[in-house]
Amino acid sequence: MTTTALARARAGDGEAFGELTDPYRRELQLHCYRILGSVQDAEDMLQETLLAAWRGLGRFEERASIRTWLYKIATNRCLNALRDSGRRPAGSIGSEWSAPPPKPTRRTEPLWLQPYPDMLLADMPDTAPGPEARYETREALALAFVAGLQRLPPRQRAVLVLRDVLGYPAAQAAGMLAVSEVSVNSALQRARATLAAQLPTAGRDSAPAPRSVRERELTSRFADAFEAADTDRLVALLTDDAWLTMPPEPLEYQGHAAIAEFFQTRSQWRARVFRLVPTRANNQPAFGYYRLDPHAPPVARAHSLVVLTLADDKISALTRFGDNNLFPHFGLPRTLPR
Repeated sequence: MTTTALARARAGDGEAFGELTDPYRRELQLHCYRILGSVQDAEDMLQETLLAAWRGLGRFEERASIRTWLYKIATNRCLNALRDSGRRPAGSIGSEWSAPPPKPTRRTEPLWLQPYPDMLLADMPDTAPGPEARYETREALALAFVAGLQRLPPRQRAVLVLRDVLGYPAAQAAGMLAVSEVSVNSALQRARATLAAQLPTAGRDSAPAPRSVRERELTSRFADAFEAADTDRLVALLTDDAWLTMPPEPLEYQGHAAIAEFFQTRSQWRARVFRLVPTRANNQPAFGYYRLDPHAPPVARAHSLVVLTLADDKISALTRFGDNNLFPHFGLPRTLPR
């Protein structure tokens, strides 16, 4: 940040304001996503953050960096959004089932979660977290990590991201949230314990590197088995304790038998009316899932996104997101020729 740019921005120069804030847009959007679990909400909160910063620039006292000041605004905007009970669509749970699904391994509370497109990470500067961070950048973007965050109360969620992902000291995080340092440390201790109990550990360190030959081979085999509706080949690629989840649906299936039964009871699976297009989400392999339109047979329409979590040379989790409005965020078309 230059003093000249700050002075010009305070005088109403929009170009100077962009000079101050543009370097942080991508990381602020990712920060909002971690707290909110939604790429669409993160985009909205980024815009609200920048608008609030523009309007409040005269009150910026330069006691901290412009980056920290923007993170303070973004974090509190996200917490305000989480207090708004009307921000989640209530009618989406269970609405897609044409026939009752099989009995799940377990039922959970509905989880509001969306995948984050890797294409939004392309222009983000490689900003190293603070010295007190406990998670590497890749781990703090993983779908399982973000899902675990969404199970935490909002304040604990924000504290853990500020402290363990971004590496802010306790005193600075307390100032950003306008609470005591004791309150921050207490919330962080509870959040760490809850999150540690939820995150998978087996195979995490030995998973194929992103975009590596090992990853491409495994995901290609998955796509071939899926498009052929070959249940045996599909489950052979899964770890013994693999999970199939479909946020915000509360139904979860674990293990070969349960996952195989789920697919085999779906009429679309038996009809083999789908195609997969590769993409990436949360630094993990993913696919756009298209179904053949029975009323326009040459056309396959966007249906859902499937994100794979890998462990060793297997797939430890299949996470399906049924909102096809997400496709444009991934640069995926709405329709495909058959």
